[in-house]
Amino acid sequence: MTVSGCNDVLLVKGTHSFLLAAPVRENFALCIESVHEEYFQGVHAGDLVVVSAPEAGPVEPALMLLELVRTYHLPLMVLPRNHPGSKRIPYVVSVAPEILTSCSIVRGTHPEQHLICSSDELAGLTVSGTRDGITVSPLPGTLTREWIKSMGHCRFSKIRVPGEFPVFKTDPKS
Repeated sequence: MTVSGCNDVLLVKGTHSFLLAAPVRENFALCIESVHEEYFQGVHAGDLVVVSAPEAGPVEPALMLLELVRTYHLPLMVLPRNHPGSKRIPYVVSVAPEILTSCSIVRGTHPEQHLICSSDELAGLTVSGTRDGITVSPLPGTLTREWIKSMGHCRFSKIRVPGEFPVFKTDPKS
């Protein structure tokens, strides 16, 4: 399934987890920090930033994290294997032209950007940036997709209903 929308963020949801994907707008060097070293990965316009929330949680912090990496080039941190903090990381990020989801890796410990930790229900997906948008395959019927309209630089359009919390507007055609 290919979905398009160059300035939009794709939200793929399961029953107990989600992931966000959005294209990078400009070339930059992504800094990846580990306990023993620091290295840089070239990122090109059209590559994807994917944020995975293996145990769900609010979408807003994941959107902020996505924009911090995509727009402000926030460095990524990689923890050593068996680090006690891994189980407390609610969101993980990968940046690459194509990213595979896996439930068999430990959150925050995998420096290779072509893989991202996910829940079991999102495992086995391939998320790719294409000229026409974003391709997610396979997309089982148990998952839903929505577009979150991004207005750039962490400003998202919201529908405000008096007395209710803001809700992110999605494309009704998706």
